[in-house]
Amino acid sequence: MKIYVDYDDCLCETARSFSRIAVEMFGKNVPYEDIKYFELDRSFDLDEEQYERFMMRGHEPEILLSYEETPGASDVINGWISRGHDISVITGRPYSSYEPSRQWLDDHGLQKAKLYCLNKYGRDSFIRNSDFSLELEDYYKMDFDIAVEDSPKAFRFFEHLPELKVLVFDRPWNRECVFPNSNYTRCCDWASIRNAVNRN
Repeated sequence: MKIYVDYDDCLCETARSFSRIAVEMFGKNVPYEDIKYFELDRSFDLDEEQYERFMMRGHEPEILLSYEETPGASDVINGWISRGHDISVITGRPYSSYEPSRQWLDDHGLQKAKLYCLNKYGRDSFIRNSDFSLELEDYYKMDFDIAVEDSPKAFRFFEHLPELKVLVFDRPWNRECVFPNSNYTRCCDWASIRNAVNRN
């Protein structure tokens, strides 16, 4: 099978780290469970200038490398790879974060997982024809059987794959969303994700 895996808040605990950064930078104390929106400027009540600084800080290499692994992620993914599944980690992080993002995967035993930076929101200066950066037209040529994703904002990127099974990693910002169709299943952890894939 071909499996799409989102990076932030599927593989690693990005939002928990951003919650700490918001306190350190702006004194904004929003606990993880109170992060109700994928749009972090809204969740942390940041103005445009604050949000830009906030995101720059969160994408500095030492910060990216410090993110904690979501429990069980690497074990499950390596199990898939050992059974011959084709794993693509696809992130909306800017391409400038590719090297530390790749290093994080390698440091967590995911050397065989492919990594792509996808220009999901048109806000990055991507390098065309790179092996590791994707514009949307490149992404839409790819095919997947299963996707692991946490962001309701990303669901629209699956509309071209009507048979795709989407495993939605349960997070505070997706608990009130309405899933587009019956192909979407909420999963509370990587053990439930593994079980869902085993049923396919």
